[in-house]
Amino acid sequence: MSTSISPRRIDWTEGRWTHDPAAVAHRGDDLVVTAVEGSDAWLRTAYGFEHASEHGLIAPLPVGAAMEVEFTADFTEQFDQAGIYVRVDDERWVKGGVEYCDGELGAGAVVTDRRSDWSVGAVPKWGGQRVVIRVSRGEDAITVRGGVVGEPMRLLRLAPFDGAAEAAAGPLVAAPSRAGLTVVFHEWRLSAGDTSIH
Repeated sequence: MSTSISPRRIDWTEGRWTHDPAAVAHRGDDLVVTAVEGSDAWLRTAYGFEHASEHGLIAPLPVGAAMEVEFTADFTEQFDQAGIYVRVDDERWVKGGVEYCDGELGAGAVVTDRRSDWSVGAVPKWGGQRVVIRVSRGEDAITVRGGVVGEPMRLLRLAPFDGAAEAAAGPLVAAPSRAGLTVVFHEWRLSAGDTSIH
């Protein structure tokens, strides 16, 4: 059942970390997060391994709500990533955002229901920009969008998502292949969910 949502900025203190980052600092209104080397989220598919060490700062995401994060980062190493993490439990979660892979910046999502999948598309023009990632939760689906702040967002994923499950979501950082990835989060917002995918 959907809930009436009043748009608001979420305070960084409202979230809880899924796994503690290497460092967290406040710079004015910004949250500066440094990832632990080897952090990631992936479950079983294709690679023969599991990772459950992502840094997700999560707060409740009810049906009918959308959540957005805005951030900047210098992505330079394989699988550097940031965006939004949506969690139901250890085997049901979604991450959407940007990721540096094979020398190119991509935008996409990993949707996990006991096994992970991955969809990604190249977004080289997003590099060095302030990026916004938005997830919108419907009765039976989640919609992931992203773009450069001030420009139209593009659809990154529409995926099934259990409307009866309790879920929480928020900023995500992970650095599977290196130490020292730092992401600056500028905004964390909650609003009414999207009514259309177009």
